[in-house]
Amino acid sequence: MGRVRRTISVCVVCLTLLFVSACASDKGASDESGASGVGENAEMSGAAGTVGADGAASGAEESDVGLTAGTEPGAESEAGAALGAEAEGDVSGSGTDGAADAGALSGTGDTAETDAERAAALRAEFGEDCIPEQTFEVELSEYEESVWFVPFAPDETGAGFHMQIVQNGEVLQDMHEETLGPYFGNGLESLDAVSFYDINYDGETDILLIGTKGGSAVASVYYGEAANEYSSAYFWYQEALSENLIREAEEVSVTGIRALLSEGKRNGTFSGYQEAYRAASKLYELEGKDNVGFDLIYVDGDEVPELLAGAQGYYVSLYMYRDGMLYQPIVEWYYGAMGNAGYEYSPYQNSLRNYNADFAGAIMYTTYMTLGPSCSVDTVAEIETVNFDDANGNGMPDEEEEDSLGKYGVTYINGVQVSEEEAADDPYDVGGYVYMDPCMDRAALLSQLK
Repeated sequence: MGRVRRTISVCVVCLTLLFVSACASDKGASDESGASGVGENAEMSGAAGTVGADGAASGAEESDVGLTAGTEPGAESEAGAALGAEAEGDVSGSGTDGAADAGALSGTGDTAETDAERAAALRAEFGEDCIPEQTFEVELSEYEESVWFVPFAPDETGAGFHMQIVQNGEVLQDMHEETLGPYFGNGLESLDAVSFYDINYDGETDILLIGTKGGSAVASVYYGEAANEYSSAYFWYQEALSENLIREAEEVSVTGIRALLSEGKRNGTFSGYQEAYRAASKLYELEGKDNVGFDLIYVDGDEVPELLAGAQGYYVSLYMYRDGMLYQPIVEWYYGAMGNAGYEYSPYQNSLRNYNADFAGAIMYTTYMTLGPSCSVDTVAEIETVNFDDANGNGMPDEEEEDSLGKYGVTYINGVQVSEEEAADDPYDVGGYVYMDPCMDRAALLSQLK
C-alpha cells in the first residue's frame, strides 16, 4: 500500500468550479464538474499561498478544486505541476479535466497572517473542529448553487471525523462514520487531500478523500447522486472501489489513483475510444461487480463503437466516446424481472427497444429510444397495449375483468389511442434488433481495443 507524504495545505481565498456541458459537434457535451479559480494576475508557484485577488474563473471543462486555469482546453498550465495537495505534487493542468487536489491551491499572498485569518473565519462559521485547509466553497453538479465542503477533525483518539455539505447555513448532508466507511472512521490520523470530479463518468461530481490511518495512506470514494422525485442530492460510499484502489494503486494519492483508473488520462483528453473504454472497463472491474461482461456494439450510424457493460441477465450499461470525452448514457438498467425482457438495439440504425409487461402480460409496453446529440438516451415512442377490458379504468385487471383477458385489446402510442391497423403498422420498428448482451470478459475486450 502506497504511502502519502503529508503536505501543509494552505490558504484558499476563493475557489470557483466551472461546469461546461458539451457533446454537440462544435465542442462536445459534458455534464462533468469544472473547477478553476485563480485570479488572472495571480503569480503561481510551487509553494502554497492564497488565490490572486481577481479570483477570475476560467476554462477547464472538468476539474478538481484547486485548479489553475487560463489555457486552452487540453493544454497544460504553466503552474500545473505545482498544484497538488500533496508535497510530491498531485498534478494539475488546465486541460479539459485539469486534475488537481483540493488540498492546496497555490497563488499569491503567502503571509501566515492571511492563512490564520481565513482559518479563524472558517472556524467561526463552521466550528472550532473544522479543518480549514480542507474546507472549500465549490460548485458541484448535484446542486444548483455553490456549497461548502466542510470536513471536521477527529478527536485525540482518531474518532469523530465527519464531513458536511453546507449551503446558506443549512447542512444538506452530514456524513459520519457509519456512512463514511471504515477508512475515515476510528483511527484516522489526518485528511491529506480532497478531490472533486466525475469518477464514474455519469455526469455527476464525485468525491475522493486521501488520508492517513495507521501510518498508511487510505482512500475513499463517494459517488454523487442528483436530487430526484424521491430524494435530495447525496453522496454515498463506494466500499469495493475504495478497497480495490488502496490495494492496487502503486501510490495512494490522487495522482496514483488516476493512473490506476485511467492511465492518468483525464476525461476529455482521451486520444481515442480505445483509451476511454479501457478506463471505463477498468473502473467497472474495480467496482467489484459480479459476473461483469463487455461488448463493442454499433448503435448509432458512425464507425465508433459504443461500449456495452453489465452482467448477463441482470443489467446493462452503455458508454459513448465523443471528441476525447467518455459519456455513460445508460447506467445499470436492470432487466430479467418484473416483466422486463431486456434491451435491444438495431446496429447502425440508432434505435433502442425495450419490452416490458405488467400483470403477467395483461398490459404490454414497447419503448423505442435513440442516442441523442447530447449523449443521452431519448425516448422516441411509448406503446402501451391493454389486453383486457379495463371497464373501471383503474389500469389493472380486476376479478370481474379477468374473463376479458386476451379477448380484448386497445393500443396507445404516446398516450393516444390508435386503431388496430395503426397498432399493427409499427412506424418505429426499423428491424434487425439484437439483444444488448455483455458477453465477453475484459481480457477479450482489451484484445479488441489494441
